[in-house]
Amino acid sequence: MSRLKEYAKAVIPGAFRKSLKAYFRRQHRNYIFWRSWRKYLKDPYVSATRTEDIAELLYGWGNEKWSPSVEYIMDCLQHARQTEGPILECGSGLCTLLLGIVAQCSGNVVWTLEHNRLWGDNVKNNLAKYSIKSVRLCVNELRDYDDFCWYAPPLNQMPDNFSLVVCDGPPGETRGGRYGLLPIMRNKLTSGCVILLDDAGRPKERETVGRWAKEAGTDYEIKGSEKPYAKLVMP
Repeated sequence: MSRLKEYAKAVIPGAFRKSLKAYFRRQHRNYIFWRSWRKYLKDPYVSATRTEDIAELLYGWGNEKWSPSVEYIMDCLQHARQTEGPILECGSGLCTLLLGIVAQCSGNVVWTLEHNRLWGDNVKNNLAKYSIKSVRLCVNELRDYDDFCWYAPPLNQMPDNFSLVVCDGPPGETRGGRYGLLPIMRNKLTSGCVILLDDAGRPKERETVGRWAKEAGTDYEIKGSEKPYAKLVMP
């Protein structure tokens, strides 16, 4: 095998080898996603509790740089399974599909806010590909408010009783970060609404959840051993 590798290095140009390696890695990801997605569809409630199943879905999805941790996704899915009201998601991706399947099984609905049109089209295509009809994907550019920038949600069309918020956006470099969730959506959140904020290991997100807790008159907890995230319950 070592001689074969040496021969390949000598005969096949480096750029082509890298291209070939990337191709096979992509094909492997596609296969892993297809296999783990079939398992998830068969019984989403069971797969949502298996670390290895969610880890395989994340690997197959292939967006490690921006994807949340396995722990965060599992907690989001657990709350989605238990929640009685609609779900608000800030930022779209693999979690949109997973939440959508859970909501579809329970007759619930997910409202997802996204600002990047190209990424939004990708998620929209995947929702259509897998016949997920429980997600209302709202793609609009970020809007300037008083001292922050945030999504432009269709408030007049949205329900007034969100009981779960999965907050993984907008991007950290956005003016005001993710703070806009509370001032813009507060009247749409029910008492007892659970907010799960990703990336709580970063100073900006930690400051944000602290402001939310102070303004809402409640407290928050930091969870996640792999990658910190925050949980806040509206009083």
